Amino acid sequence: MLAQDTLDTRLRPLEAVKAARRLLANPEATPEVFAVLRAMRGGSVLRLFQRFRNHATGRRILAENRNLLATLSDRASLAAMPVGSLGHDYQSFMAAENLSAEGLLASSQSRDEAPAAGDVKLFRDRMRDMHDLTHTLTGYGRDPLGELCLLAFTFSHTRSPGMALIVLMGFLKIKSWPVRRAVIEAWRHGRKTNCWFPGMDWEALLPERLEHLRRRFDIAEPIAYRAVMA
Repeated sequence: MLAQDTLDTRLRPLEAVKAARRLLANPEATPEVFAVLRAMRGGSVLRLFQRFRNHATGRRILAENRNLLATLSDRASLAAMPVGSLGHDYQSFMAAENLSAEGLLASSQSRDEAPAAGDVKLFRDRMRDMHDLTHTLTGYGRDPLGELCLLAFTFSHTRSPGMALIVLMGFLKIKSWPVRRAVIEAWRHGRKTNCWFPGMDWEALLPERLEHLRRRFDIAEPIAYRAVMA
């Protein structure tokens, strides 16, 4: 049984808005992203977990007690994967941005957050740890626009109220139509994929060619985003 009391499901919109404002003022403040997601999750993460637990890949991941962080922390193995593979490109992306999977873990931790237990914890950790894999798969960078586009893209996969709040506030702050177009394009592309990010077997996909995965999952090229960045 899923223990409902393993997570704080109270909605705290004022707290979320304040954290989102701090994030938009300083896009490098990654802990504020997690603050927004925690304040706005309500029961959404439990509903998402239920879907994951009923998903064939999700059931297998839970049964095997997978640890995606351990896989992504093995930088030597990732770098040794074929050039052009998801794993190799992910490691190149992380090295170029001076990032690590462990660093994302540190940013997500909060002294105010009660620890989740068992399968719920595994699922929450996996959702966190796959973030930079989705950067690599979708082609959105870690610049402020890339992060906003990735959240817009991912929203249809998670239905996270916190993601929606960040995207909406960021979109309203944008004054440039080409930049707004990039966010809209990302949202549309996310809706058109034939995959579900939380239920993907990321470990099995790491050795596969990135271009093949994008075709398989109907992940369109982020044309508007790249035009802005150019």
